[in-house]
Amino acid sequence: MAATLAVLIFVVAFFFIATERADKVKTVLIAAGLMAVLGLIPGEEVFFSPHEGIDWNVIFLLLGMMIIVGVVKQTGLFDYLAIWSAKRSRGKPYRLMVMLMLITAGASPFLDNVTIIMLVAPVTVVVCKRLGIAAQPFLIAEVLAANIGGAATLIGDPPNIIIASRAGLTFNDFLAHMAPIVVLTFAVFVLMTRLLFRSALRTDPGSVDAVMAMQERRAIRDPKLLVRSLIVLAGVILGFCLHGIVHVSPSVIALVGAGTMVLVSGLDIGDILHEVEWPTLVFFMGLFVMVAGLVHTGVIAAIGAAAIDLVGDDYFLAATALVFGSALLGAFVDNIPYTATMAPVVEGLVAGAPDPATGRSLWWAFALGADFGGNGTAVAASAKVVALGIAARAGQRISFWQFTRYGMLVTLVSTTMAWSYVWLRYF
Repeated sequence: MAATLAVLIFVVAFFFIATERADKVKTVLIAAGLMAVLGLIPGEEVFFSPHEGIDWNVIFLLLGMMIIVGVVKQTGLFDYLAIWSAKRSRGKPYRLMVMLMLITAGASPFLDNVTIIMLVAPVTVVVCKRLGIAAQPFLIAEVLAANIGGAATLIGDPPNIIIASRAGLTFNDFLAHMAPIVVLTFAVFVLMTRLLFRSALRTDPGSVDAVMAMQERRAIRDPKLLVRSLIVLAGVILGFCLHGIVHVSPSVIALVGAGTMVLVSGLDIGDILHEVEWPTLVFFMGLFVMVAGLVHTGVIAAIGAAAIDLVGDDYFLAATALVFGSALLGAFVDNIPYTATMAPVVEGLVAGAPDPATGRSLWWAFALGADFGGNGTAVAASAKVVALGIAARAGQRISFWQFTRYGMLVTLVSTTMAWSYVWLRYF
């Protein structure tokens, strides 16, 4: 009975999250409250158990990085990069698109995708208006590029943070195993955009002069703060690279970096904390409680046992199912709750693997499928929702199906490449 109630609560909440019929933060809080009232979570242990409760490593890693990005935002760095790329493109649409994709994909392994899109998308709209071209193709390309690039590192995409915490993977592990296929996939994606958006990559030569007149240096509002914040950010990234050696959690490194950034910035703490995406953090905490209900009532264990029986000793079949299954499901529902839900199941599969290397391959298959599947539709990841909102406010509306027809094609290509990579490298 308890398991049935837990599944019912979770499925109903998942439905409202996926269809966006209700605010996702309110949904998870109500679902988490029901789990607690009905005794479906492990009592007070939900606040302390990493396997049956809130994973505070994920929460504080996100909090630390949000504070760091909040300070960097005050410098105007992202506005500068967008204007700089527009001028370096000489107003040529495809060259501009490639440069904007390089900026978003280059930043996404180290910064939150939602933050990147919030900073780059408005400037993209301005530049496109100056050129007299539609902004929709550029915004779609940026979101897809950010999602692909974010798969490269532990902190680049929330699913990776969840997987790393559950599997005990380090920042360097992600660089070694995820970055190679991400770079290759991004290169193929850049070539694809030439064909996907060819009809929109035309401009009025007379509009180029307006873009060339923009002064990117004026976008930097505080040069001294920019230098200080970049030094701190470099130290944080170095800490991520070395955390497996010094045995310090990435969440601790992010919090220390955030504290240092606050100290060197001289900014009002209220202004910095205002930049933190508190609803996102609350959503994660509520989601972890929901998943705890499934774990505590034995639902996850039952699913894991069924999955193990299904694949038997064929771990390549398991890896294939994880890549394509995660991409398919992740394309239609937010890949964050999907990853949080499936991580315990994958952990069960890994526990039965004949050796650590085979077990690790399942984690990489899962990560690639969940990350690349996030490109499928407009509801598959939070960055897409943000981009569509910015486009709508600017009068450049992007419909669900307009995004989906590009996103699903990119998902198909990237997932097939990911599966080939897993097959060639691990089996």
